[in-house]
Amino acid sequence: MSKNRLTLLLFAITTIAFSQRVEQKADELFALGNYSKAIEAYKALDNPNNVFDKIAKAYIAIGNYGKGLDYYKKATIANPKDAKLNYEYAKLLAKTKKYSDANGLFKTLIESDSLNPNYHYEFGVVIEKQRDTAALDAFKTAFDLDQTHQKAIFKIAKNHLQKREFEKAHQYIDKGLESYANSIELISLKAQTYYHQDFHTHAVVWFNKLLDMGEKSEFIHEKLSLSYAQNSDYEDAIYHRKEALKYNPYDANAMFVIGTYYERLSNFEMAEDFISKSLKLQDVSLSNEYQRLGTIYNRQKKYEKAIKAFQKSLKEDPNNIMSEFFLIRTKDEFYADTDAKIKLYEDFLKKKGKSPFKSFAEMRLKELKQEKFLEQD
Repeated sequence: MSKNRLTLLLFAITTIAFSQRVEQKADELFALGNYSKAIEAYKALDNPNNVFDKIAKAYIAIGNYGKGLDYYKKATIANPKDAKLNYEYAKLLAKTKKYSDANGLFKTLIESDSLNPNYHYEFGVVIEKQRDTAALDAFKTAFDLDQTHQKAIFKIAKNHLQKREFEKAHQYIDKGLESYANSIELISLKAQTYYHQDFHTHAVVWFNKLLDMGEKSEFIHEKLSLSYAQNSDYEDAIYHRKEALKYNPYDANAMFVIGTYYERLSNFEMAEDFISKSLKLQDVSLSNEYQRLGTIYNRQKKYEKAIKAFQKSLKEDPNNIMSEFFLIRTKDEFYADTDAKIKLYEDFLKKKGKSPFKSFAEMRLKELKQEKFLEQD
């Protein structure tokens, strides 16, 4: 071997060794989370074509998806037949909402390997975003190829739940739980399916499983509360609605519902407290709510407060016949003067002759007139 050839060989070996050390150093920087330095090191290589994918991943790691896309595109151009690169690029296109490009690339991947379940699943996710009803077929294909594919099972089961095809939803959920019993997503779907079937006892069991697994949310506590209430377990219903209220402390509807649960337990003081708080937060017509509060005051014999509540109900809705009659009944209990009571019912019958409460008003008027007659004797 000539001296020149030997020199060139040694130079090539040295260059390769240096490049390997630089790439190794860049890999170490990436592994340690020093992504920007890793990018600089990768770009310093004489032939960065071989590390375009690594540069892309480093950019993605620091949240620069635009650069990540640019370098994945370069990587796939440099290595067009590399399925792994094309798959990663397609997923990033989908993640950045470039659905048309992702759609085309996943179709190409499926053509190259139609037996890969995840290609079909990811394709389904993309066309689902494009509102293509064929997405369900893609998820089912993924499931047919891999019946343990949790993500595909979830999508199929959720679709059946949305269509109220409850038994089919349960079939897929149960199949998924066979291979992964602790799937949060499927356990949640199981609980929701029972809930929408009005099988509240079963729903309680499955929502509680989520809590036992450390999953806590306003949604879970709210649905648990509603399920317990359907079974008349009002103490548990109150507890979980209060837990849900922690996520949204100014939820007037939740406060009102808690008040009604306390009413069912005959805890009228707490019912009054929560319904009053609810009313203060609402700025819509509160006629029914004030009416409810008035009935709670009546149950506690707080007639003066009840009268004010019914008056507020009528102010919110002057056509609320029930509140108008409840107001008269409360005044009947509160007033001592029999003549005043008689006038209440006479005026009511004159103005509301066709009221559903007419018969009761006539009967009560008759009783009052008899009482007055006896008083005169």
